[in-house]
Amino acid sequence: MATLASLWAVMRVHAAGEALLAVTLLAVTAFALWTYSSGRTYALRYLFPGVAAAVLFVIFPMLYTLGIGFTNYSSSNLLDKAAATTYLQDQAVQKPGSARPFELLREGAALRVWLPADVGRAALLSEPIKPAAAAQTVAVADAAAAPGAAVALKDTVLLLPTLRQLSLRTAGGEVLAVTSLREVAVMQPLYRAAADGALTDQLTGATYRADDNTGFYTSESGDRLTPGYRVGVGLAHYQQIFTEGKFREPFGSVFIWTVVFAALSVAGAAGLGLVLAVLMNWEALPFKGAYRLVLFLPYAVPGFISILVFKGLFNQNLGEVNLILGSLFGIKPAWFSDPWLAKLMLVFVNVWLGFPYMMVLCTGLIKAIPADLYEASAVAGANAWVNFRAITMPLILKPLTPLLISAFAFNFNNFVLISLLTGGRPDQLDSNLPAGTTDILVSYTWRIAFQDSGQQFGLASAISTVIFLIVAAITLVQMRYTQK
Repeated sequence: MATLASLWAVMRVHAAGEALLAVTLLAVTAFALWTYSSGRTYALRYLFPGVAAAVLFVIFPMLYTLGIGFTNYSSSNLLDKAAATTYLQDQAVQKPGSARPFELLREGAALRVWLPADVGRAALLSEPIKPAAAAQTVAVADAAAAPGAAVALKDTVLLLPTLRQLSLRTAGGEVLAVTSLREVAVMQPLYRAAADGALTDQLTGATYRADDNTGFYTSESGDRLTPGYRVGVGLAHYQQIFTEGKFREPFGSVFIWTVVFAALSVAGAAGLGLVLAVLMNWEALPFKGAYRLVLFLPYAVPGFISILVFKGLFNQNLGEVNLILGSLFGIKPAWFSDPWLAKLMLVFVNVWLGFPYMMVLCTGLIKAIPADLYEASAVAGANAWVNFRAITMPLILKPLTPLLISAFAFNFNNFVLISLLTGGRPDQLDSNLPAGTTDILVSYTWRIAFQDSGQQFGLASAISTVIFLIVAAITLVQMRYTQK
């Protein structure tokens, strides 16, 4: 039964046009059937749920994102070619000179549409219509007089959703549609399809032909019809990232800031955490437990809450930081509008959020150092700095290095901090594409895909793939250090 349900789900997904997801589900279903039916796969049965989850929620999104990066998928190219063509052919416009007034009549419990006699046109009366907002077609025929009372305009407004779905078919075959509260008109297709697939605008006479290189119906003058359709563009997005000047410049500056931001955040958090861990390991320090509790609080509070609190603290006019600086030094820095101050603020907040974790890690590593090493150092007359430089630092650096690399990879994609604190702003004024001076690669990708640049999903997927390769390289380095 479960197999049949899975196959039914695969068929439904494929019918919805998601071929890659359908193939993935089919592979998972076949793997599950083999796992739970073979006598040689008992151990695999316990691992299968995790493997299936990894395939569906990790591998499939990666492959899907990679595939989108080779297409022109965007807000203007959401549909496939057949759907885009159908949409354009369904566009209708009012036939010139066909508009005429109408009235809505109430005849007992029924509603009718009355078209008074016009110049050269006889009066028409529709069949009874149903007061429901659903598409319906009714016939209209010649009538000598209106058989009922006119519905008040305020009531007609309430019935407008029904009237919008109404088609009035005359004896001559013309179809009238309601165009306003007072008029109906003959609607005709905006584009006429030719035998070769070209679309001709019946108002302007311009002819548009499908251009599979761009994914748009394009005229000889270069005008495009929207929506376009999805086509493969190969490596065009990757070439755009690394070769086009208008894109390479913001991408290069964003990439450099991403590396600097991640490096400074890790160095600052690790350095501060290590210093505090060494201090908390000082035996003569009173109230060490209370200090540890207070210093760990920034990590215990949810990160987004701390970020929003800091956003208020750094407010230029009302924030406590500027109020203190103004009273002491008479200055009020523009933390959110000055690029360098915004970057400094980001690093400061990220170090504040990250140092408690590093402090806990370093505390555990210091506790693992044999005490007799410090005793021998004390006998030799070494001071605290020598102990730190010759014993503590070398012994915790190797086990700490993979964790530092992992923290660097995390901060490389720290979207939450950038989004909540600065939103990537202030913007780069000399860039043709939307990019902020505090944007890191992941927030830059978000802006391209969903905000300021026409929702270029294909381009954003290509950038995401580049980011993935960079983070994958960092992970490989981390794994090598972990093995050592």
